[in-house]
Amino acid sequence: MTETKPKNRFGSAERDLIALGIATAAILLFVATGSAVLPGVFRSLVGIGTGPNHLLVNALLLNIALVIFGWRRYRQLTHEISERKRAEEHARKLSEIDPLTGCLNRRSMADAAEKLRASAAKKGDAVAFIMVDLDNFKQINDMHGHGIGDAVLVQLAERLIGQLPKQARIARLGGDEFGIVVPFNKSAPERIDDLIIRFFEQAAIPFELEKITIDATMSIGVATELEDESPNPLAIDASELMHRADIAMYHAKKQGKNRFFWFEPTMENELRFRNQLETGIRRGLAEAEFVPYYEQQVDLHTGELVGFEMLARWQSPQLGLVSPEIFIPIAEEIGVICEISDQLMAQAFTDACEWEDSLTLSINISPVQLRDPWFAQKLLKLLVQQGLPPQRLEIEITESCLHDNVGLVRSMITSLRNQGVRISLDDFGTGYSSLEQLRSLPFDRLKIDRSFVGELSNPEGSSTIVDAIISLGEGLNMPITAEGIEDEKILASLKEMGQLKGQGYLYGRPETAEEVRNRLRPLGKLVERRVYREPEETTHIFPEPSLARIRASQ
Repeated sequence: MTETKPKNRFGSAERDLIALGIATAAILLFVATGSAVLPGVFRSLVGIGTGPNHLLVNALLLNIALVIFGWRRYRQLTHEISERKRAEEHARKLSEIDPLTGCLNRRSMADAAEKLRASAAKKGDAVAFIMVDLDNFKQINDMHGHGIGDAVLVQLAERLIGQLPKQARIARLGGDEFGIVVPFNKSAPERIDDLIIRFFEQAAIPFELEKITIDATMSIGVATELEDESPNPLAIDASELMHRADIAMYHAKKQGKNRFFWFEPTMENELRFRNQLETGIRRGLAEAEFVPYYEQQVDLHTGELVGFEMLARWQSPQLGLVSPEIFIPIAEEIGVICEISDQLMAQAFTDACEWEDSLTLSINISPVQLRDPWFAQKLLKLLVQQGLPPQRLEIEITESCLHDNVGLVRSMITSLRNQGVRISLDDFGTGYSSLEQLRSLPFDRLKIDRSFVGELSNPEGSSTIVDAIISLGEGLNMPITAEGIEDEKILASLKEMGQLKGQGYLYGRPETAEEVRNRLRPLGKLVERRVYREPEETTHIFPEPSLARIRASQ
C-alpha cells in the first residue's frame, strides 16, 4: 500500500510559547534564587549566620512549583500530540483501506495505480489493470444473507492477494467488484493471462463457510496502456484504464460470465451504442415512438386471411426503424418493457377494432410481464378501455415463461381464458416445456418455431419434428400455427400435414396500421370502429389476485 505522509497539523500545540516561557523563566529563577538561598540554608544548618531571607525562600518554592507545572504541561502536550497523530493515522487508514477485506478502496486506488505506473515506466515495464466481479453475487446475499456474502468477499480477497506479486495493488471498488494493478514485462503479456487463470482456479474452489458451502464464478476484464497508440505510456490516466478494464469485464458478463476479455476499442463503441439505445428507448417511450406492425395469419388450405400478429417496432428519429431483437432485451433489462407493451397493446387494440370481427389479433407477452400478478387484470381492463372483445385476442407465451413461476402463470392463463382470451404456446420445441405442462396448462394453440419450419425447404431437411408436433397437437386437441413460411415448397409440405394456420414472408412483410387498412378495404374486411361494452354480469372481471390461489396452483 502506498504511504501518504500526513500534514503537520500540530504546530500550535508543539510550540506552546506560554508553557515554554513559564518553564524557562521558572528554571532561570530557580537557579538565581537557589544560588542565593541554598548557601544561607547551609550556614543556618551548621550554626553560622542567621539563615536565608524568607522572601527568597518563598520565591524558591514558587519557582519549584512553576517548574513542576511547566513539566506537567509539557507531558500533557506531548501526550495530546501523540494521541492526535494516532487518531489522524487511523483516520487516514480508514479513508484508504476497505474495512471488510483490508484492500485499498476506490479513493486510494487511483493514486496507488499512478505511482505504480510511474515506477514501472522507469524500469521499461507496463502495468495491467484487472477488474474482477463475482457473478450473481446478489443471489448469494438474497439467499443466504449479507453476512455470508461478506464472508465470501473476504475469502475471495485473500485468494486473489495470495496470487499477486509483491508490487501489485488490489482494491475493493465497491460491492463485489475488485480492481487490481499488476506490473509486467512488455514482452511477456502472457503472464497476465497466467495470473488470471490462477484467479479462476482459486474462484473454482468452493467457499467453505459456517454450515454452508458457496460455489461462485467471476468475470474479469483486462486493460493496459499498450492498447493505446500514443508513444507516451502515461498519456492515459489510471482512471481511464480502470474504466476500460471495467468495459471488458462487462463484455465478459454479456458473453456468458465466468470468463475474461482484454479490452478492445470495439467494446467501448458497443457500450456507447448501448447507452445511446437506453437513452433513446426512454425518450421513445415518452414520445410514443414505439409502433405496432402486423404480420398476416392465413388458413393454409383456403388461403383466407384469419388474423394478424402484432410485432413491435421502434421508429427512432436518429436510428430509423429498429427491430425488436435489438431494443426488447434492453427494455427488459432497464425495466421499461411493461410500459412499452402497454403502449403498443393499446394502439393495437384500437387498430383491431376497425377490422372485421372474424379477424383475430395475436400479441407476444414478455416473461417480465408475466411476473406481475396483476398482469391479467391490467390486460382485461385495457381491452375494455380500447373496446376490443376478449374473444378476438390471442396472447402468445414462450416456453421460457413457464419456468419462472408456473403457479402464477397458470393462475393468469386461467383468468384470461375465463374472459374469452385465447392462449398460445409460442416457439414450441425450442424450450423446456414438458408434456405434463402441456396437459395441465390450459393452452388453446401451439406455434411451431420457424427454425423447424424452415427445414422443410431444405432438400436434406427432415419433417419429422414438424410431423411430431402436429401429431401432438392433434392428440391434445390443440390447433397448430406454423411460423416462418417463406416459400411455396414449405407451404406445400405443411398443407399435406393437416389443417394449419400459418404466417411468414410468403404472405408479405409486416405492415403498418395504415397498410393493413389498405389491404382490408378491398376485401370488405374494414369496418367502422365500434366500442365493446362490458356486459353487466361481468362487472367484476378484475378480481384482486389471490396469493393463496396462486400458491395452491403451484
